[in-house]
Amino acid sequence: MKNHVKLKTINLKNHSEYNEKWLHNVIAEDPSILHIGDVILKDKERIQHGAGRLDLLLQDAEGHGRYEVEIQLGATDESHIIRTIEYWDIERKRYPQYDHTAVIVAEDITSRFLNVVGLFNGFIPIMALQLSAIETTEGIGLHFTKVIDTIHLGDDDGDPPEETNREYWENIRGTKKTVGLADKILNIAKEFIPTAEFSYNKYYMGFWVDGKACNFAVCRPQKNALRLEVRLPQSEEFDEIISEAGLDVLDYDKRWGNYRLKISAKEIESKAETLKTLLIKAYDIRK
Repeated sequence: MKNHVKLKTINLKNHSEYNEKWLHNVIAEDPSILHIGDVILKDKERIQHGAGRLDLLLQDAEGHGRYEVEIQLGATDESHIIRTIEYWDIERKRYPQYDHTAVIVAEDITSRFLNVVGLFNGFIPIMALQLSAIETTEGIGLHFTKVIDTIHLGDDDGDPPEETNREYWENIRGTKKTVGLADKILNIAKEFIPTAEFSYNKYYMGFWVDGKACNFAVCRPQKNALRLEVRLPQSEEFDEIISEAGLDVLDYDKRWGNYRLKISAKEIESKAETLKTLLIKAYDIRK
């Protein structure tokens, strides 16, 4: 029978050698230790004009997600929360084509912090990771516990995160032309779901069927094109369908389970049957 070994945890905030800069470098070298997905380092000590520096900017290795990571030794405090959200807001406005998540890393996630974050989680996608530093004969080991996970905005089974209207998409996020492309996708869907219609919210144009959210696909009109995201499991079958049709696939988003396609008017006309096939398969899985 093996002996139990009691782990010795240390406080990095008061440590003379293992400081915050050391921690930044360790995470930057191997972001996988955070266990928030397959992410790579995009930047560190990223300058935010008029607002300081973002500790780490991470990005999905195969997707369009970005994570604004702020690290604090010791316990969380109000300034840490504000700074994290501020950097998240700056980055999402600067690069709206990505899905952004604020990530707070601290040695002590306090109950007060949890209460404050609980007020806006669901409106601001945020994660909180509690860090434990463990001393061993070989060095310091780091363990991250996910105390708060992101509540996905616009979950199919709930209400849209923030309802908007058609004018919002025509004038702010996209254009009348790209919203018109989304209408063509809706018309394809209506061929097999006559009651389908669009719901408009801040993050995407989703589908409603018989008065209920049914986001087997979503449309995100942009200024120059339409991004169509079809919720399908990644498989050789769907990869082949998309490849043979020559559709412009941006990537497969593992986090949300979507094929992300860049759609033009020409593609809708020439590849309508392939798009219909993908939409039907996604709807059959979702319903």
